[in-house]
Amino acid sequence: MTSKDCGSHDKDSSRRPKNLRCIICIIIFLVIILLLILLLWAVLKPSKPHFILQDATVFTFNVTGDPPNLLTSNFQFTLSSRNPNDKIGIYYDRLDVYASYQSQQITYPTSIPPVYQGHKEVNVWSPFVGGKSVSVAPYNALALNQDHTHGGVALLVRIDGRIRWKHGAFTTGKYHLYVRCPAYINFGNSAAGVIVGEHAVKYTLTTTCSVSD
Repeated sequence: MTSKDCGSHDKDSSRRPKNLRCIICIIIFLVIILLLILLLWAVLKPSKPHFILQDATVFTFNVTGDPPNLLTSNFQFTLSSRNPNDKIGIYYDRLDVYASYQSQQITYPTSIPPVYQGHKEVNVWSPFVGGKSVSVAPYNALALNQDHTHGGVALLVRIDGRIRWKHGAFTTGKYHLYVRCPAYINFGNSAAGVIVGEHAVKYTLTTTCSVSD
């Protein structure tokens, strides 16, 4: 019995160095792959896409309630995105567009269909954004109603999304994308917009947006 136990112990002891060597080899391999990816990323230096808010068409904009705290709105925003990279494509896996006022979301989000953007390509989207009787914080609703009455409302058109970078056969994991586009709607100046429908007014903005991840 004693000799058999010793033999089994010797076999287990001989396996341990082999298992350890395998684990070390796997770790070294993973580290090399990671370093290659980081090196490739450092050489390519991908630049964030450039976004421009070209115009905003207002179909409906009403603050109601007693006290006023409900917003019914319907906008159509024209947004363009340009990929500034020579060798890197961009997968836009998710883009949600909505409007905010004084840091509060005041419309429902509208999703832009997923799309791939090649090198130096430009994409243009014109999503409809709005909502019926969207609840707004009372102090924001009051300020929003006052700004509208006085002739101008400063909104922020936001895009929250997820993107992936592509170089050749290599595609990264998903990254967050946050786009912020100031939009001043000059309701008080009839010359600031163009009537495009029975009640719709189109305002040309051409605003450069900030992009972060």
